[in-house]
Amino acid sequence: MFEELNPWWENERWEEEDKHLKTLKAQKIKWLPKWIKQISLEPFSLNFVIGPRQVGKTTGLKLLIREILNHLDKPKAALYLNLEFFSTLAEFRDTIKKYLEIKKEEKIETSFIFLDEATRLPGWDRIVKGFIEIGAFERDVITVSGSSSMHLLKHADSFPGRKGRGRKIFVMPVNFKEFVEIHGANPEKYYSNERKILKLFEKYLSSGGFPLSINNIPFYEDFIESLEREVLEARKSIRIMRQIISEVLNIVPSATSFNAIGNKIGISHYVVEEYLEILDDLFALKIAYWKDKRQVSFRKEKKIFFRDPFIFRAFSLISNKEIKYEALLEHVVQEHLFRKFGEIYYFKNSYEIDCIAGNLKIEVKAGKPHRKYPKGVRILEEQDIPKFLVELF
Repeated sequence: MFEELNPWWENERWEEEDKHLKTLKAQKIKWLPKWIKQISLEPFSLNFVIGPRQVGKTTGLKLLIREILNHLDKPKAALYLNLEFFSTLAEFRDTIKKYLEIKKEEKIETSFIFLDEATRLPGWDRIVKGFIEIGAFERDVITVSGSSSMHLLKHADSFPGRKGRGRKIFVMPVNFKEFVEIHGANPEKYYSNERKILKLFEKYLSSGGFPLSINNIPFYEDFIESLEREVLEARKSIRIMRQIISEVLNIVPSATSFNAIGNKIGISHYVVEEYLEILDDLFALKIAYWKDKRQVSFRKEKKIFFRDPFIFRAFSLISNKEIKYEALLEHVVQEHLFRKFGEIYYFKNSYEIDCIAGNLKIEVKAGKPHRKYPKGVRILEEQDIPKFLVELF
């Protein structure tokens, strides 16, 4: 297992055989992910890298390993383990013990340990916590990655005082500004690149920000199947998940309630909420709650949005639904505001405000607005959105 998962231990040209780096090399559009620079490499650190499947987490970790190896004289100081390979916690524990023996034999002072797909092995955190408690990693850097925010965040919070200099890093599909940059345009000089940026916005709405979709590699079925595996592991029904998604697609961009969705399908609103929370946990969608000034209501109707254009299109495909263009525009703005401010709300009374985040109140319009809005509400027409998105970050 060590040799299979860590080919750099014996092969200096390991990059030529590595599945993830070979796939990256074959892609026409590639870039160095900014998030790998956020990982703390100063001992002791326990980092958590969290994000949806197919977003490039493993490839990013391999790029970081490649960079680390350039500064190491002992290749075995870098250890990569995919926890999907382990069927029991005993196997995982014994593997860590074996590596600590190797580390001692090789006289390695600081090692860089990467535990990928950690959420696939329930209980992994107890093993790591035990080794931390006895001081086995006090001069090391551990980076844990996974695709379920709820589970991995829960584990991250279960290490109080044990993360050292470690950080929590969220890896999402690239935002529109990053999309522009990786296509060779300078978003800081908007008007000099306006024509190209507007064309790139059309492409972004079509492809989204996943590395494969940016390279025109269709993986809709693989993406949906990966979500469905997570739903099954949570002991939930794929059929019910698809029914809920279908109803959400019927409703967006309008606000709705869990009860309204449940009534359409014939299930409890509690079940609807539970499934939407799972999809939120998997970074597929987000819920914007009603807010008026400082008051937030969790009981009023909610706005549900998909977190990337590719995800919107993937769900539309399996549901045999047409993409609602006005919903797609609104979802892109909502997601970007959420990433910027860490919050997203909406307001609806005699008029509606699609997005409330930070000090911004924004109404997204695919066409010309047909009414006046209160002072302080910014109207974003379709042609205004690209400039707004690149200036947001």
